[in-house]
Amino acid sequence: MPVSRIVGIALAVAGIVFLIIGLNATDAPVEQVSEAVTGKYTENTMWYIAGGLAAIVGGGFLALAGRG
Repeated sequence: MPVSRIVGIALAVAGIVFLIIGLNATDAPVEQVSEAVTGKYTENTMWYIAGGLAAIVGGGFLALAGRG
């Protein structure tokens, strides 16, 4: 198994973990108040969600590109 495929899978798994953390953080009371007042979540929560999605996409690309 190529190293790039292993790194891609690890990155995708880390992205899933970050996405789950970010989505769980949206249920926190502080996030609920922040979202009610400003209409958006806090910056940290948005970084977890966006970073998780980016890591999933990048990791998936690396894992699939490492097949050849």
